[in-house]
Amino acid sequence: MSSAARPVTILVAALGGEGGGVLTNWIVEAAGARGLPVQSTSIPGVAQRTGATTYYLEIWPEPWSALGGRRPVLSLVPGLGDIDVVASSELLEAARVIAGGFAAKDRTTVIASTHRIYAISERMSMGDGRADIGHLLKGIEEQARSHILFDMETAAQGANSVINAVMLGAIAGSGRLPIPVAAFEAAIRAEGKAVEANLRGFAAGLAALAQAGAAPHASHKRARPPRPSLAALERAAQETMPAAALDIIVEGLRRLAAYQDLRYARLYLDRLGAVRDADAAGGAGGKLLRETARHLAVRMSFEDVIRVAQAKTDPARLQRIRDELKLRPDEPLAVVDFFKPGIEELCSILPPRLARPLLAAAQRRGWLGTVYWGLEVKSDTVSGFLRLKLLASLRRWRPRSHRYAEEQRQIEAWLALVAAAAPLSTALALEIADCARLIKGYGDTHARGLANYRKIEECVIRPALAGRYAAPLAVDAVAAARTAALADPDGERLEKTLDEIEKRAGRAVAAA
Repeated sequence: MSSAARPVTILVAALGGEGGGVLTNWIVEAAGARGLPVQSTSIPGVAQRTGATTYYLEIWPEPWSALGGRRPVLSLVPGLGDIDVVASSELLEAARVIAGGFAAKDRTTVIASTHRIYAISERMSMGDGRADIGHLLKGIEEQARSHILFDMETAAQGANSVINAVMLGAIAGSGRLPIPVAAFEAAIRAEGKAVEANLRGFAAGLAALAQAGAAPHASHKRARPPRPSLAALERAAQETMPAAALDIIVEGLRRLAAYQDLRYARLYLDRLGAVRDADAAGGAGGKLLRETARHLAVRMSFEDVIRVAQAKTDPARLQRIRDELKLRPDEPLAVVDFFKPGIEELCSILPPRLARPLLAAAQRRGWLGTVYWGLEVKSDTVSGFLRLKLLASLRRWRPRSHRYAEEQRQIEAWLALVAAAAPLSTALALEIADCARLIKGYGDTHARGLANYRKIEECVIRPALAGRYAAPLAVDAVAAARTAALADPDGERLEKTLDEIEKRAGRAVAAA
């Protein structure tokens, strides 16, 4: 063996249930069929979505016949900066490998899917806890020699296959392994399981390389087709709103038209008019309008029992579940949805004049947050689906409901605070707009977030607008209070932060 010879190293980062072990076996089989020394190992992981598992392979690029009886020494452990190919079935897992220091700028090719399966930590966050896709992509671009990135999940669905077969096609087409494409196809056939489906996925991975090379990062954003019924509203937005915020506003219009109706989407556009004017007067360059538009779209599409029923009766839901479970058309599927509505959820769809006295009576008796009804609905059955469909049909009733009235009142008050802050400080207005992250969900989650927001409004925002704090202190105070509330939904950290803000304000007044 030449002293310069070294094995080709491959690190596969996959999620449980996605066939990372099968993918590894295919590579080992293809290498073995070519007479190449090969070795693999795996490290199963836990508590990360469906379980993140790492597979490590080393392939000696010379066949046994050329080694003259000598045996290469192959490692079972990946070395930092010593990986030739990083293959990942999900974007965050690829970023984890990069963050771990395994990639090298002068040698590593990253092959990864751009779709996301959110981690538990992302889902549990009170605010938007999702990892920044742009940041993940930038890390891959900066820390690797080359990269092949495309949406493997979509490619697999289009081929009626599975993601590990698509990833094998991308690995084969990358040319980084000393194995021809035909050897990988032969490995799939040799395994003898779902051969035709796996070959379709393999071919889809090969075919996607040309597209990924032309636009490697575009596929993680799935553009929504424009709705013809929204054409007039979208044109109105293009004519009246600055380009810096237009994409967010158009998405907000589409979201709210689907959530309620076109009239509700029009209300969204009208509400943004005042924010647009405040943004222009403060010279924010569209940044305040963009952030407020994003939060307003989410707040106006608040989650209530009607919204939950809409999601549960989505015509594509059952097929999506079947696809996620990899079920054959002839395999049975039973879907049971568990609900636990409380008095607040039941009163939320009543008219305000009925809901208010019922909620007041429940509060006097200590029933709020303590009394619930457990329900099990088999939504794959006709009776279960119709029950949910009946509830979803109350969408037209929503504007007459107690929850709708409360949400609109709170939204108007929040927008008024943003508009009032804009002439004083764009940074302060942005922080107030971002406080909308606290208010989300329904039931206990919504109640805790709303309570924390009200504390911040009373103790920080309104005093800041009244001139109690200087602008820089006000901006820091709102940001600190919001961060504390997001980190600790129960409010203990927020209380400590508010006390510290009060002390800082006292010191500032004394110094003045």
